[in-house]
Amino acid sequence: MAADRSRPIGVFDSGVGGLTVVSAVLSRLPSERIVYLGDTARVPYGTRSAQTVLRYSRNAARFLLAHDVKLLLIACNTASAAALPGLRSELPVGVLGAVEPGAEAAARVTDSGEVGVLGTLATIRSGAYERALLALRPSLKIHLQPCPLLVPLVEEGWNDPSDPVSDLVVRRYLTDLRARAPVLDTLVMGCTHYPLLRPTLAKVAEELWGHKVSLVDSAEVMAQATERLLSEQGLLLPKSPETELHPTERLRCFVTDEARVADVAARFLGQKLPQVELVDL
Repeated sequence: MAADRSRPIGVFDSGVGGLTVVSAVLSRLPSERIVYLGDTARVPYGTRSAQTVLRYSRNAARFLLAHDVKLLLIACNTASAAALPGLRSELPVGVLGAVEPGAEAAARVTDSGEVGVLGTLATIRSGAYERALLALRPSLKIHLQPCPLLVPLVEEGWNDPSDPVSDLVVRRYLTDLRARAPVLDTLVMGCTHYPLLRPTLAKVAEELWGHKVSLVDSAEVMAQATERLLSEQGLLLPKSPETELHPTERLRCFVTDEARVADVAARFLGQKLPQVELVDL
């Protein structure tokens, strides 16, 4: 069992946004190692069909299994919505998606019983968050808001709270949502890019709703769920001085296209990125 516990965690996303999940897992689980795959040659998944996303996800999972991972995290909300059931039934390791942890956190923290979900067009159209939330609390009212411009904003680095462009775009989306859901008190950031916009989302939400609006960070709740699942499966690596390396020493990164990765990825990881390896899926 010790040998099993020492195997790395596999994480994949359509791009480098999933490094927000990697950062949260490395911080919460200081003994664990991660193999990360960013399918940057095919990003974004958010505009693809469900069948295409499933095919891409199978390729990513196959690659990570070849690195002997003990658990697979689908950091991409779009891929979680389209591919999670299929991968769970097909793979010999546990598979954790981004949707269920976020839904569980939102269902737990809402007092008004009204929850908003911000996401890509594909994530919103899939209905995955709506199904997950209603399975937990059937009485909830779910308000879905596609936010297709938020990902490119973050990719451009226009996510500072003082940036007028990010403020205007966030305000436009949240104003539409506020008009439909005035008593909403919880917002799910249903994309790995969105935590970088958290200060702007929090500021605008407070101004528009005039009451506390809890923001659910999909990266942080995925890290919590990862810890629980590994512990339940007896695969959690105990903390020890021998295993507590610097976060970047516990991370191996692969991408399918190197364009702009060096410029963008460090923002998501929150620190300098280790050497990135190019792979062809």
